[in-house]
Amino acid sequence: MLKTIKAALLAVVAAGCLQVGTAHADLSDILNAGTIKIAVPENFPPFGSLGDEGEYVGYDIDVAKMVAKDLGVEVELVPVTSKQRIPFLETDKVDIVISSMGANPERAKSIWFSSAYAPFFSGAFAASDIAITSKDDLAGKKVGVTGGTLEDLELTETGPEGMEIIRFGDNAANLSAYLSGQVDVLVTGNTVAAQLSADNPDLDIETKFIIKESPAFIGVKKGNLDLLQWVNVFILHKKLGGELNALSEKWLGQKLPPLPSL
Repeated sequence: MLKTIKAALLAVVAAGCLQVGTAHADLSDILNAGTIKIAVPENFPPFGSLGDEGEYVGYDIDVAKMVAKDLGVEVELVPVTSKQRIPFLETDKVDIVISSMGANPERAKSIWFSSAYAPFFSGAFAASDIAITSKDDLAGKKVGVTGGTLEDLELTETGPEGMEIIRFGDNAANLSAYLSGQVDVLVTGNTVAAQLSADNPDLDIETKFIIKESPAFIGVKKGNLDLLQWVNVFILHKKLGGELNALSEKWLGQKLPPLPSL
C-alpha cells in the first residue's frame, strides 16, 4: 500500500516538473537566440502601418525597435490584426505584443500586461449635424467598430438597445465604411479618427464623446516573469529618459501624459 502511494506521489511530482520544464520561453532564450519576435499593428496608424517605402512605421514600430536595441538582439516584426494579438502570443508565434493593446480583466486571464507605454482613448465620432453626447444617443444608429477591440467589447456590454453594431475585420475596413456612409457613427481610437480627418480634409467628422480612456500596454505570455520585469524596467527607463515623450509628440501630436504602472 505504501509503495503504491509513494509511486503515485512520485508520478505527480514528475508530472509537475515536466509541466514547469515546458511551460514558457524565457528572457534568456531570446538573448541566446539573438532575435525577438514582436507583434505590431498591421494597419493601425499612427501606431503601426505599412509606410511609403514598403516598411512598417509608427509609434509601436519605434518602441519595438528600441526594445530590440536595448536587448542587443535583432527584431522580427510580425504584423497582426486586433484579433490575432493574444492568440499569436499564446501559441509562441511572437515573444511580446506591442500593438496598441488595452488591458482589461478578461484579457488578463490569458496574458500578462506591462506598465502602460502609450496614451490612447476610445471615442464616438460622427458628422457635426448628428446629435450624440452619450452612449444612450447611439440607439437607432449604425455604429462601426473593429471586431475584437476594446471598443467592441465596451459597446457590446454597455451599449443601448436599438443600437446596431457593425463589426469589421480591421481598422481600414471600419474607416472605409464610415467614409462610404455604411455606418452613422465611427467608434475607434482618437489617433485613428485624427488620421482619418487629416487624410480627408473635407470630411465632416468630430468627437462626440469619450467612451473609455485606454492607454496601451505591452503583452507578455504568462509565465515569462523575467521578461515582464525587463519590459517594465525598459518602459520606466524610456519615460524618465524622454524617449517615449518624443515618440508621443512625433506620432500622436501630444506630450506623453501620466501613464499607469502595473
